Amino acid sequence: MKKIIASIVLASASTAALANPAGCGLGSTVIFPDANEWHEYVLAATTNGTSGNQTFGMTSGTLGCEAANGPLSSALMFMDENMDQLAADAAIGQGETLAALAEVMGVEPQDTPTFNRVIQSNFDALFSTEATSASAFEAMTAAMAQDKDLQKYLG
Repeated sequence: MKKIIASIVLASASTAALANPAGCGLGSTVIFPDANEWHEYVLAATTNGTSGNQTFGMTSGTLGCEAANGPLSSALMFMDENMDQLAADAAIGQGETLAALAEVMGVEPQDTPTFNRVIQSNFDALFSTEATSASAFEAMTAAMAQDKDLQKYLG
């Protein structure tokens, strides 16, 4: 049951934690701040998605994304700033950047080898050619949710 709940939470993390059904971003807070019809929500969500400002809002706690600035926000910010080196470390399953990410997330030393293995085995999902820090973060948390030892770090 915990796996199902964690999967649902992670799959909808970008919008479920937010007050506005359209998510957070310019579309919800600036262009359509008083949306109350379904088509206004669609337009706000489309604006949020196409303008690419949700990651910024989530990491900075602005644009209506204050609720998304939870315990994993530091990991998202870290990934945003270190994607290239993190990808290199993830490919081999070890390295300073991967160790730093584990530390930022609060992964305990006894779980670090499992964390490294999960990240390495999910490398293709995390670091595809179109990957952004936000998509890599979502793929990482989804992979962690599937591992019984790493689920506890997702909050």
